[in-house]
Amino acid sequence: MKSSILSTAAIALTISIFTSCNNTNKEVSSETNSGAESNTPAETPMKVITLSDFSASPDFPDAQLAIKDVKTEMKGKDSVKVTISYNVKGYELKHQTESDIAKECNNSKDGQHIHFILDNTPYAALYEPTRSFVVPVNSKHYVMSFLSRSYHESLKNKNAGVLLYFSVNEKGVYKKLDNPQNPMIFYSRPKGDYAGNDTQNILLDFYVYNATLSPNGNKVKASINDSTFTLDTWKPTFIQNAPMGALKVKLELLDKDGNTVSGENTVIERTVQLAAETPTK
Repeated sequence: MKSSILSTAAIALTISIFTSCNNTNKEVSSETNSGAESNTPAETPMKVITLSDFSASPDFPDAQLAIKDVKTEMKGKDSVKVTISYNVKGYELKHQTESDIAKECNNSKDGQHIHFILDNTPYAALYEPTRSFVVPVNSKHYVMSFLSRSYHESLKNKNAGVLLYFSVNEKGVYKKLDNPQNPMIFYSRPKGDYAGNDTQNILLDFYVYNATLSPNGNKVKASINDSTFTLDTWKPTFIQNAPMGALKVKLELLDKDGNTVSGENTVIERTVQLAAETPTK
């Protein structure tokens, strides 16, 4: 009888130990999974976008850009071809800007150029002083043009940029209109796709018209993804630490009280794409 009781106790003890060991293994497995989850991308520290001023670019105090003439011709019944010719003085188009900055960011292999901005849409780079484009009849348009260094930074001296406000009627006749007196901002960079080293320093550049940025005056609010910056000086700036993928940029021209300036060409948004590696062809 005693032997039977002891045998039963031994079996019970064995089952208890076996069950305990199995429970312990489940808890370790759960903790291991928990540890693995802590290293998932969702918990990886996010990059914080920053703006960084860079050293002064070569100055071109004598550079001038002016509109030489404007010609139009009808293209069918509903469209007009407009051709603008420019005069460029004190500045050499197609020349590489002599600066180390050209090695730090996206730089045009074709050299210095004109940024041509029609109605605040993405600019066209002009390496020759002329541009043709098509607009509808019975329409009004803004053309902002300014000289650019080979790495796309605008020349900010007074005579390096020119604004044209014009209309064409139903017969394609061109008429120059008086430029508005309200402050405006025209978007320039970033633009297009960036890959590899070009994603490290991304030029943020724009052109302000009828406005001077200052701590007590107009400012520019730059919203870049989820980060917001207020700029009270017009100077060269790099966007740094930007994550790969879509980079959304919104520029707003503010008055001295921090309110968005009313009127046309005061708020512009763009989205560009960033990739860690240059695509292979």
